[in-house]
Amino acid sequence: MLQLYGNSRSRAMRCLWMLEEVGEPYQLIEKSTRADDLQSAEYLGLNPNARIPTLVDGEVVLWESMAINLYLAQKYEGPMHCASPEVLGLAAQWSFWAVLETEALLLDLLQHRAVLPEHARDASYAERDELLLRKPLEVLNDALAGREYLVGKSFTVADLNVASILTWGKMARLDMSAHPEAKRWLDGCLARSAYGRVRDRTSRK
Repeated sequence: MLQLYGNSRSRAMRCLWMLEEVGEPYQLIEKSTRADDLQSAEYLGLNPNARIPTLVDGEVVLWESMAINLYLAQKYEGPMHCASPEVLGLAAQWSFWAVLETEALLLDLLQHRAVLPEHARDASYAERDELLLRKPLEVLNDALAGREYLVGKSFTVADLNVASILTWGKMARLDMSAHPEAKRWLDGCLARSAYGRVRDRTSRK
């Protein structure tokens, strides 16, 4: 059985979402982001970076959430499978784009809008993050004009990986009113039942 080390409040969330979409049995082995939870010899043998998530599939051990999701998309037949090199290439393109262009800004925005204690939040940081997010959101918005999904005519790992990062924008009250195509697409992604099951898991914690 597939084993995923992590928790639903971390980057492992996107891997949990992918596993729910794929529909294969899996076991979640709860790991926090605390150093004492990740520095055991056993876990370092799986992931020498002492980070989550980590996927174990028999003899295959993978870390980095985007790589895990691309692996799962390739391994299993079904709607998430990348049926051609073109689809796989575009899925990788959008996944890496989301990490490089949006992830750090969205995490910082989330910190200063919701995560940090009130006294440690800086509104100017949040304003800067929203300003810098305009360009990548325009790129995403333009790519989705007249399209329901990023790649092809169905929901793929490309949509999942990008949407999983933009969920932080939702939590940080990111204003997407100037990017209606991206907002429509994100709302559709987050309405999927597989994502709902992961969200329900988080709310039960």
